[in-house]
Amino acid sequence: MAERPSRRTALTLGLVGVGTVGAGLAGLKIAGAPPFSEPVASTSPSAADATGGGATWAEPPVLASEDGFLELDLTAAPTQVEVAGGTATMLAYNGSVPGPTLHLSPGDTLRIRLTNALDEPTNLHTHGLQVSPLADGDNPFISIEPGQSFDYVIVIDPDHPHGVFWYHPHHHGTVADQVFGGLYGAIVIDRDDWSQRAPRVAVVSDVTLVDGGVATVSAAERRQGRLGEAVLVNGLLAPDLATAPGATERLLLINACASRYLDLDPGGATVRVRGIDGGTFDSPRDGSGLLLAPGNRADLEIDMVDAPVTLTARAHGIGSRGMGMMSAGVEPDDALLLTLVPDARADTPVPVPPASFRPRDLREADVDARRTLSFTMAMGGGGMRFLIDGEEFDATRIDQQADVGTVEEWTLRNRTMMDHPFHLHVWPMQLMEADGIDLRDVVDVPAGEDVVVRIGFDRVPGTTVYHCHVLDHEDLGMMGVIDVAPAVQTGAEVPEDSADVEG
Repeated sequence: MAERPSRRTALTLGLVGVGTVGAGLAGLKIAGAPPFSEPVASTSPSAADATGGGATWAEPPVLASEDGFLELDLTAAPTQVEVAGGTATMLAYNGSVPGPTLHLSPGDTLRIRLTNALDEPTNLHTHGLQVSPLADGDNPFISIEPGQSFDYVIVIDPDHPHGVFWYHPHHHGTVADQVFGGLYGAIVIDRDDWSQRAPRVAVVSDVTLVDGGVATVSAAERRQGRLGEAVLVNGLLAPDLATAPGATERLLLINACASRYLDLDPGGATVRVRGIDGGTFDSPRDGSGLLLAPGNRADLEIDMVDAPVTLTARAHGIGSRGMGMMSAGVEPDDALLLTLVPDARADTPVPVPPASFRPRDLREADVDARRTLSFTMAMGGGGMRFLIDGEEFDATRIDQQADVGTVEEWTLRNRTMMDHPFHLHVWPMQLMEADGIDLRDVVDVPAGEDVVVRIGFDRVPGTTVYHCHVLDHEDLGMMGVIDVAPAVQTGAEVPEDSADVEG
């Protein structure tokens, strides 16, 4: 373990700052805002009640690139929004929950001016994109203070995989509050023509709304991983999606929950998985038992029949209530996500074959290094400590070092009584025990088990993080720093003006 960051890392950290962690925004309300107009049920609707007649399907606006560029202003602010059939004050990007869907192609450049209208620091993570984590790229060390703006420049390689990704805040210590509060949105990369019939984008989140705002959570809920009482799809409670009878609906599903796993039950319908996270399978796989950990995404095909088809998230616990975690708030329960309702007036989806991108199979690669990362929990320092290799997160410490062009095998060892979904920024991980090539950027590591992955550090160098994607656990310290050095050292430094935060 390196004790000091490299010069590149120190320079990057010095440019953007780490900032002071402010008070959480959960429970924030605009003065004079009316209370939530229709109380949210203590649990989301069950599949047994689904016969159609729910909320009408809706999606956030789509912002698409033109001539190789997508430029937008994005403001994070507390906003009164329509959610779950009522109104409440949540955190929103550009006034909507979720924020706009960003549609890009390989080779595009994404420019985002993020303005912070919150009362605490924030930043932006383009989750799953294989892009530079340095300077004004997908840099988790940036701190945008209240009232400030920052210009992100995300350059997408021409050979970047097609897939469904997402964006959300990543300022350490405030991530769970800000995502739970409503800050998230979809990113889709492909070369498909959406002018005829776009795929359906379904951003799944959960939230608890009290007295017109987002509920605060207890210390016990943070340790267990918070669960919202209402499970939403695009800000709607159990919406109905009108689909042409006999058609095959394509659904891009994002698990944007802070802690909730989505154990998908298609209600007997035929569901195929075209890809997980940023990976595309050689051929679609059976999706009847698909489990999406927090942060996972799936590209799904659902065959429509003559009766409504329900998509439900079955109750899925993540581990023990021991070690001071009793009475940790909402218990997991079945939740109806959406209902596909046959409607002869609905547009027939246009079949789109999966992308032809095929990554190399790392099971056949020479391994340059092997390492083990151990997830542990321990009492101390006034509460529960969430650790990787016995250490809490420290932004100034490099925990792992690798080189561009190498292949490593990592054993992810969970020695706790809780599941921990492991997320590595920038470089996807190949599951070694899976059939075929299965690349993911969030890998579930069940309690007490080991999971082996291989990682090809073959796209970009840089310094970034890996962590548990139960976002409360990340905020509580279960995160580390990895530095991947260029294959050839050129001596070039990051320009000092490339990561300035504007006041």
